[in-house]
Amino acid sequence: MENNTLFSSYDKLPKTWDEMYNDEAKCRTQYEGFVKYLEGTTAEKLTKKEDLSKQLFMNQGVTFTVYSDNEGIEKIFPFDIVPRIITAKEWTKIEMGIKQRLKALNLFIKDIYHDQFIINDGIIPADLIYSCPYFLREMKGVKVPYDVYVHISGVDLIRNNDGEFYVLEDNLRTPSGVSYMLENREISKRLFPGILPKSKVRSVSEYPNMLYKKLKELSDKANPNIVLLTPGIYNSAYYEHTTLARLMGIELVEGTDLVVKNHIVYMKTTNGLQQVDVIYRRVDDDFLDPLEFNAKSVLGVAGIMAAYRKGNVNIVNAPGTGIADDKAIYTFVPDMIKYYLQEEPILKNIETYQLGKPEDLEYVTKNVRDMVIKKTDGSGGYGMLMGHEASDKEIKEYLDNVKKKPENFIAQPILKLSTAPCYIDGKLSPRCIDLRPFALSGRDGIDICPGGLTRVALKKGSLVVNSSQGGGSKDTWVID
Repeated sequence: MENNTLFSSYDKLPKTWDEMYNDEAKCRTQYEGFVKYLEGTTAEKLTKKEDLSKQLFMNQGVTFTVYSDNEGIEKIFPFDIVPRIITAKEWTKIEMGIKQRLKALNLFIKDIYHDQFIINDGIIPADLIYSCPYFLREMKGVKVPYDVYVHISGVDLIRNNDGEFYVLEDNLRTPSGVSYMLENREISKRLFPGILPKSKVRSVSEYPNMLYKKLKELSDKANPNIVLLTPGIYNSAYYEHTTLARLMGIELVEGTDLVVKNHIVYMKTTNGLQQVDVIYRRVDDDFLDPLEFNAKSVLGVAGIMAAYRKGNVNIVNAPGTGIADDKAIYTFVPDMIKYYLQEEPILKNIETYQLGKPEDLEYVTKNVRDMVIKKTDGSGGYGMLMGHEASDKEIKEYLDNVKKKPENFIAQPILKLSTAPCYIDGKLSPRCIDLRPFALSGRDGIDICPGGLTRVALKKGSLVVNSSQGGGSKDTWVID
């Protein structure tokens, strides 16, 4: 840790896996090239690069929405300029593990909406399925093209202090964040132009083409009409919707731009109605069709589900995939892998307690300081209890709430998330990170973009990486 002041104050956290340094404080091989670069530069130069990155994000309009902030809603997405670097060997295992998991989850969704073998064989309790808010009775018996339910997923991984990757959650409904992965890479190319090719960093910029190819495969037409359905400009991921539509060269539409006639979906254009073949929707199930779900919804299209059931339009991801995305179902994924694939899981789950079980509730209540408690249908880091940070009063209030409907909550031990170096206030500092690789499934199998979104808990000592809770992100380099 020779150089200037950059490394002098790098405080590796105890009992935590550091992505850059091993336990003997030696640099891991994948970081050697980048560390050499850092040793030859100064804090002033890095601060200039950091300022440039903020400017570029601002100019591109890369913002996200914070719903609980009084200062104003739009915020620039915090970006840390030091990349997170993963070896090809580690990546191979991640890739194999995600493909295995998605195969099993896809078979599970098909089974739940058709034969329900997994329930009949006693692997998963029926009441867990039927009480899940994401189970759509409207999808029972519906045949989906090529039996692919989950076309797009963003599986969240963390590395524990044993150096192994664990699955935190599966994100199968409308996973977001891929535009930040693309933008982070564009900015890295501007900040470190010589280093990426020299380090043989795998490219992520093919993602929009990969996605377009997977969407196109879903139609029998040579040139299907594909659209991206957005809830509109007030959605927190609207920047991403516009970016993906632009990069794929498809129309960005809102519910009011579409109409259903004789079970066929049409887009309104200046030249009259144009048939739509594939819809990549970023609207949740509940708002998709006011005739079948939430009658007050103005975000969806009346009659779209009937058109879908008739096979006249394809919706990506399929309605009802949320059944496999529920935090209570998550505990059964290793069993699904064994049941459907007769394989041992490559990536492990995090130990999870279901508070609907009296013995689990009792254990978690006794050990609440070492636990994080989450709602089974929660997302975005909202509504969680971090036991080690909460006051006695907060814990009591939260547990009183849990006891009203314990089956709606799960708990997991607070993990030691791995740390990566971040450039903060002119120095390198370790911060907790996770990883969201993006996988695309189609009739030709599953492709995973080599990289993904590394999210960072920018507050010192924090474990919460969600952008809505003060987190940021960094570029993810998979190097050969």
